[in-house]
Amino acid sequence: MPQLQAEIAVKEHQRLCMSYEEFLEWADEDVHAEWVNGEVIVHLPPKNEHQLIIEFLHQLLALFVGLSDRGLVRIAPFEVKLWPDGPAREPDILFLDQEHMDALSSERLAGPPDLIVEVISPDSVRRDRSRKFREYETAGVREYWIIDSRPGYQRADFYRLDEGGRYELFATEDDDVVHSTALPEFWLRPAWLWQAPSPNPLLALAEIVGTESLIETLRSASPEANET
Repeated sequence: MPQLQAEIAVKEHQRLCMSYEEFLEWADEDVHAEWVNGEVIVHLPPKNEHQLIIEFLHQLLALFVGLSDRGLVRIAPFEVKLWPDGPAREPDILFLDQEHMDALSSERLAGPPDLIVEVISPDSVRRDRSRKFREYETAGVREYWIIDSRPGYQRADFYRLDEGGRYELFATEDDDVVHSTALPEFWLRPAWLWQAPSPNPLLALAEIVGTESLIETLRSASPEANET
């Protein structure tokens, strides 16, 4: 299917209909799209406010995870096939624990990640808060953060699975600090998300893990330390 059709779909907010196999043949790295129940949702280019939050969170999470080799952090577009015959989503940010790396291939993640972050944009409010909420809960994504990037709507909702496999709200933007359960020892100040300019991820990381601990970890990881 030619690229022009994707551009038309974006402009007219339409969905393209095709099978999952056709979607795999049609999609490429230049198109940010998701497949759900025979429909392809092509996403509009994000706003600056959306990207600022994603860039900060991605860098902070990746730095934290990289310190102790806990798994990996990915940023969209990267396909997540939530269950074999289920939707193919491209979360804004995901964290996959080291214990679940067997579900990862070069093409996609086949199964739920441990943490998903979706940053709301004007065209994704209902999708992120309703449809994806139900899908991620059903798939067993342990933690789901929904962050509203729209000016005047600054809000953050942090959900985790309870013992019955249902999402419970455990923190919001009103909390000073939010502690993750999917990523132990990681915590976040929601105020960072809308700070202008965005905080330096390294300074935020130093606050999370402690300056001395960060310096010691970096020293132990240096080539000079490994030679001794």
